Amino acid sequence: MNIQKIALAMAVGLALRPSGLVAAEDGPGLFDVNLGLSLWTVVIFLALLFMLRRFAWGPILGMVEEREQRIQTALDESAAAQQEARKLLEEHKAQLADARRQAGEIVAEGKAAGDRVRKDIEEKARDEAQQMVESARREIARERDEAIAELRKESVDLALAAASKLMKERMDEGKDRELVVEYLSDLGPGGGAEA
Repeated sequence: MNIQKIALAMAVGLALRPSGLVAAEDGPGLFDVNLGLSLWTVVIFLALLFMLRRFAWGPILGMVEEREQRIQTALDESAAAQQEARKLLEEHKAQLADARRQAGEIVAEGKAAGDRVRKDIEEKARDEAQQMVESARREIARERDEAIAELRKESVDLALAAASKLMKERMDEGKDRELVVEYLSDLGPGGGAEA
């Protein structure tokens, strides 16, 4: 539209230009205006302007508008894609934080399970050790009782041998043994060996 106004102003300026400003001595001067030529120039210019407007500017402006719309569509799609990327990034960050939290929970559960297993193993080891100690005590008591019984038997035999040497005569062995066992029983539960 601005081009049309400029072209019209130029045509009017050429038509109304005073020709007497520049005098020509050798014929037509450079600035001499030929009114017929100027009129036809303006008519042809306006016809060209009309034809350009009718056949060229419409398609050119249509293509420019179409291109502008494509660019705007591309910008809108880009903004939508950027928004989607931001959304996906936030989701990814949330998933990553959740995964880290779950990993921490799994590690904590693993530590707790390890502590429970360790405590169970320690408790079983203590129980087994206690059972071994009790078994050893029973074995020691049994062996001690056997040793005491053997010692009693030998002490009875020694006492009889000593008594028979002292008396220089041998009494009935069964009676002698019974007499010594009765004597040792009277001394106490250890049979005199503990004293």
